[in-house]
Amino acid sequence: MRITERKYLDTYNKSIGKEIPKLINGFDFSENRGGFEYLTKSSAVYSSNIEGNSIDLNSYMNYEMNKDKFKAGKEIEEIEDLIEAYEFAQNNKLNEKNLLNCHKIFSDTLLIRSKRGKYRIEQVGVFGKSGLAYMAVEPEFVEKEMKLFFQDLSELILTDLNEIEVFYFASLIHLRFVHIHPFRDGNGRAARLIEKWFITENLGHDFWRMPSEEFYKKNQAKYYETINLGVNYYELNYDRCVGFLEMLPNCLK
Repeated sequence: MRITERKYLDTYNKSIGKEIPKLINGFDFSENRGGFEYLTKSSAVYSSNIEGNSIDLNSYMNYEMNKDKFKAGKEIEEIEDLIEAYEFAQNNKLNEKNLLNCHKIFSDTLLIRSKRGKYRIEQVGVFGKSGLAYMAVEPEFVEKEMKLFFQDLSELILTDLNEIEVFYFASLIHLRFVHIHPFRDGNGRAARLIEKWFITENLGHDFWRMPSEEFYKKNQAKYYETINLGVNYYELNYDRCVGFLEMLPNCLK
């Protein structure tokens, strides 16, 4: 599966794609929803929550206002590292070097130094309550897969895409990245970041304000259910991917 694949675009367009221009026009990108800095922090908090971080947005913002009265624990540091990665992305172009740097920034509390900002050299799986849910591609193939991924990503960035296509490919990028699972840890955080990063490269800086991470957190069961397209990298059935692709535009409602 390539992230440039248009096979599912017609189905996507019929199910939700045609609504996207209207959803964008109706979405409030102003300061009424919160300042840019606040929304960046919100994105980082919700993305961390999806991965099990227990600090909610209210708790984090109260910590921010009273830093002198609280000791920052690992979960706070994890969120602050991810905020820093978002801020880096907001001021830099989307490419492989900059994504690896983002991972290096936000994985400070997740991984030892030698694993940060580097592709994994270990076999990894995704485990749920009932055991192994997904086995990612073998480590010896990760670099090759990511080289192809970024070749295709560069092609998409240079392509003149309409709003529907931008959202379609952004979700496909998110999905494919998660399935490759290129890092030892932090793949979900990186996938949600790169999805929004791609949109802003195409549609403008204001799209960092989209509450996609919050929407995924509030619909976490569906998020995981629709990401799951097979038990391992070689049995992924992308004919079932539209359910996941439909989620992103719904965050604008």
